[in-house]
Amino acid sequence: MSPPWTRFPSAHCQDSQAGGPDQEREKRWAELFDQLDLNKDGHIDILELRTGLAGRGLSKASLEKIVEAGDTNQDGVLDFKEFTQFLRAHEKDLKLMFRSLDKNNDGRIDAAEIQHSLHTIGVEVSLEDATRILQRMDKDGTMTIDWNEWRDFFLFKPLTNIEDVARCWKRSMMLDIGEQLTVPDDFTEEEKKSGYVWRQLMAGAFAGSVSRTGTAPLDRLKVFRQVRGFVDFKGNVLSSFRYMLKEGGLRSLWRGNGINVLKIAPETAIKFTAYEKIKNVMRSNNETRNLRVHERFVAGSLAGATAQTAIYPMEVLKTRLTLGKTGQYSGIAVCAKQILQREGITAFYKGYVPNLLSIVPYAGIDLAVYETLKFTWLNRNRGLADPGVVVLVGCGAVSSTCGQLASYPLALIRTRMQAQASVKGAPKPSMSASLRSIVRQEGVAGLYRGISPNLLKVIPAVSVSYVVYEYTRIVLGVDIEGGI
Repeated sequence: MSPPWTRFPSAHCQDSQAGGPDQEREKRWAELFDQLDLNKDGHIDILELRTGLAGRGLSKASLEKIVEAGDTNQDGVLDFKEFTQFLRAHEKDLKLMFRSLDKNNDGRIDAAEIQHSLHTIGVEVSLEDATRILQRMDKDGTMTIDWNEWRDFFLFKPLTNIEDVARCWKRSMMLDIGEQLTVPDDFTEEEKKSGYVWRQLMAGAFAGSVSRTGTAPLDRLKVFRQVRGFVDFKGNVLSSFRYMLKEGGLRSLWRGNGINVLKIAPETAIKFTAYEKIKNVMRSNNETRNLRVHERFVAGSLAGATAQTAIYPMEVLKTRLTLGKTGQYSGIAVCAKQILQREGITAFYKGYVPNLLSIVPYAGIDLAVYETLKFTWLNRNRGLADPGVVVLVGCGAVSSTCGQLASYPLALIRTRMQAQASVKGAPKPSMSASLRSIVRQEGVAGLYRGISPNLLKVIPAVSVSYVVYEYTRIVLGVDIEGGI
């Protein structure tokens, strides 16, 4: 659950007085200072700012910038004079930004003006998207933004230019629920050059490794029920779990997890690199142009297909190791050698076609649900602070789960084809033949066999991934914010 929103007194002042002394404004700043000064010592430190502004989705780095900007005597805290000097200077910058957007000088910003201003800097958004940006700040429901609404919304935001407004709700976390990775996009050139991107991807990969290890028993249970459910596991999830314990003991619950963790790093690197290259091709000669939603969907799908093609042999190895009995394989290399000797190199791409086909519904549903959820939140929380990373994680978890549900039948067919051992040179069963066999023997419900443990692992996987990611990014010096 995201932290409760902290409401602060708004500084209502006349336009002509925005940059000069104003008693009403000073009074409200005093009230705000008093609210943030939790220990009432006449100073505000970074911890008090973090507590008082918890509902605004600000990162630690942003809060440190506030203290650094206002701390004129370099004592690490803000007294009232320093606090008001910071707000006065920041309001002046915000006023210049507001005037640059207010093209008709009527004291209000509408959606068309936001769209036009973004267009002038090469950021293309639809009028609908511009309206959604506007609704985040529109407290009174007039579908326009006046100076007070603009200033109050960005009062503690590290806003430097209009591009910051456009970068709202970008997906800034890697979410790993054990299936297809969600890799963040839309990094700035500065972030790419500074190494920030790879530190963030590294934090996400490590979080995914811990998350997958923590939910490995449920993942192995899912694969068992997908492949052997109709024959061996006709009971419930608990009886299937008991079978695995009886066959190999407690350690066997993590069988196949090693290769599942190892493939995270190459998959992340390849998917992100491919995504960046594909975006550049799509932009053609206009490198600053932002991709539209459908273009991002195509780029994401192609990047996912590229990554899956490269690491697919590891997927086959993971399935074989997961289903292996005690003593059948002594390691990843032994498993790979046996497959190569007995079935040939083509065995490493069994189930490749349904796997490739599953990327499109997964990516499409994932993106569509994510966009729907975030815009629903925006419409219901007009004028409030940014949602913070917890809400973004929740949206990502729900959208990824919906994507899994849509692509699950193809994933099940892929897993069964991967699991089928065959003699080298023998004809391979096709995807259509596998589909007909499942429907004929098990009915349509058979296409969703094993989905219950898959759904059970979503909440713990996302929770573990989020917590580990938070700690890892701090260690690596990565700070993220839940919005602008």
